[in-house]
Amino acid sequence: MTPRRPAVPGRGRHPAVVIATGFGLAVLVGTLLLATPAATAGGEPSHWLTALFTATSAVCVTGLVVVDTPTHWSVFGEVVIALLIQVGGLGIMTLATLIMVIVSGRVGLRARLSAQLETKSVVAADLRQVLRKVVLFSLVCEAAVAAVLTVRFVVGYGEPPGRAAYLGVFHAVSAFNNAGFALWPDNLMRFVADPWICLTVAVAVVVGGLGYPVVFDLLRHWRRPSRWSLLTRVTVGLSALLIAAGTIAFLAAEWRNPGTMGPLDDSAKLLSAFFAAVMPRSGGFNTLDIGQMNPSSWLVTDVLMFIGGGSAGTAGGIKVTTFGFVLFMVWAELRGESQVNIGHRRLPAATQRQALSISLLGVFLVMVSTLLMLTITSHGLDRVLFEVISAFATNGMSTGITASTPLAGHVLLSLLMFVGRIGPLTLGSALALKQRTRRYELPEEPVIVG
Repeated sequence: MTPRRPAVPGRGRHPAVVIATGFGLAVLVGTLLLATPAATAGGEPSHWLTALFTATSAVCVTGLVVVDTPTHWSVFGEVVIALLIQVGGLGIMTLATLIMVIVSGRVGLRARLSAQLETKSVVAADLRQVLRKVVLFSLVCEAAVAAVLTVRFVVGYGEPPGRAAYLGVFHAVSAFNNAGFALWPDNLMRFVADPWICLTVAVAVVVGGLGYPVVFDLLRHWRRPSRWSLLTRVTVGLSALLIAAGTIAFLAAEWRNPGTMGPLDDSAKLLSAFFAAVMPRSGGFNTLDIGQMNPSSWLVTDVLMFIGGGSAGTAGGIKVTTFGFVLFMVWAELRGESQVNIGHRRLPAATQRQALSISLLGVFLVMVSTLLMLTITSHGLDRVLFEVISAFATNGMSTGITASTPLAGHVLLSLLMFVGRIGPLTLGSALALKQRTRRYELPEEPVIVG
């Protein structure tokens, strides 16, 4: 009797199709709402491309804008943007959880049990409970951040309680979901020396960008790091290293820059450097004038944005785990080891190929988009590259050229934000689900590399 082949999900049920369709519909609804006269402060409908760009930026939790958010949009428009950010952030976390279930269901029972013991991943039986935890955790974090910001706006800046609560909720949603939208023309530059605002927003960005599997693993075993999963160890360790390195790099590059840190005292310089190192994870906020930064700081930000945050979180980029796995692969190759070992665990060959594929495809997409943008705009390579990586990594930081980019550039950046948001997740799920077993092996032939 011929054994039954495992069922393959239908075309309409493939995670890539589900994700692309869901985000596309959210962008469409957001565009229609933002194009109405009620969404603008002047009572006139926005240009359809402005509405489309803003809706895409909000759903993809990016933060790039072509109009000034607090002056162009009405309260209704700002509420729509906040709701789109919430939908986009929760959508990524819940869809990533669903994909974990689908992937775990496509492997053998023994492999599933081993993987669950090591990664603490979910199975279909407790899917509803996990999704409830994801939503509840997100809302609790946003409520806590909103409470701190609201009190600070009332006590420190004399805002009326209603206005302070509105500002607190909006920026809490924007921060936890790594969106970077702010309701001031200078983003958060006016709070550059305020640790209550800066540290609260930074913590929200980091927690939201770690990803659901890492956060729940930390909550479960916060007293025993030895029991952390491989995903948690790589994500937390490398994130801390990148933030520390970024802080030092920004301090060195901007310490005497009169357009950024120069006028600040030492404590404010340290705070602003830390904030600048955290935001490229995908946060998108800024307390320093990015357009006045030195080119070396732009390059550091480019690298940090491209790497991004944790898997199954609200951050963008190729993901810090992908970057970490590539580093361990290089290290193993330099040492002449046949296997990639991280701590006391071996990295599967399939995961290695997936990490390389996502990294190289990300580099290719950034290169092609940068070339296209250079033909569209008259800006220099450093500013264009910054803008392209910010869009691809769904970061939202800008040197100030987004609004002055031609309409063709706005369309390209919108597509880049959409692909950058759903691309790594859909590509990762497609690679994980598309496992083929060869019934024969071809002969090897040694070749020269390098």
